[in-house]
Amino acid sequence: MTEALQDRYAPNGTCFGCGPKNARGLRIKSRVSGDDVVATWHAEKFHEAFEGALSGGIAGTLLDCHSNWTAAYHLMRRANADTPPCTVTAEYAVKLLRPTPTSDAIELIARPVEVTDDRAIVEAELRAGGKVCAAARGTFVAVQPGHPAYHRW
Repeated sequence: MTEALQDRYAPNGTCFGCGPKNARGLRIKSRVSGDDVVATWHAEKFHEAFEGALSGGIAGTLLDCHSNWTAAYHLMRRANADTPPCTVTAEYAVKLLRPTPTSDAIELIARPVEVTDDRAIVEAELRAGGKVCAAARGTFVAVQPGHPAYHRW
């Protein structure tokens, strides 16, 4: 699939990390590549913690949103559905392994390690300059109507 998951399934989304309609957001574009979901993103100066290094908070947001879309896509596949369920982050942990350089592209790679009917555990990496700069593992759950985040991203 060459079209970004966000553009295909949530073109009016306003999430800071992944909403196509958020003019001030990060606008992650997650694409399916086999069982992995990948994205390429470019930082701007205002995303830096200090000269040339990505803010850890921005790194965490990139990994969270990208992993959430990975979970939604794989839950959709498991259910043989045409659209992904609305998913939210139940928990996630980020390891900041080294400063992330902002001079070139930042790559996100995520894959499910466990998928059940209503949740997925996803592991992800943020790479830049040929190195893994941050890693994350999270649990993402499908929510039902009545949940405050239901179809709000």
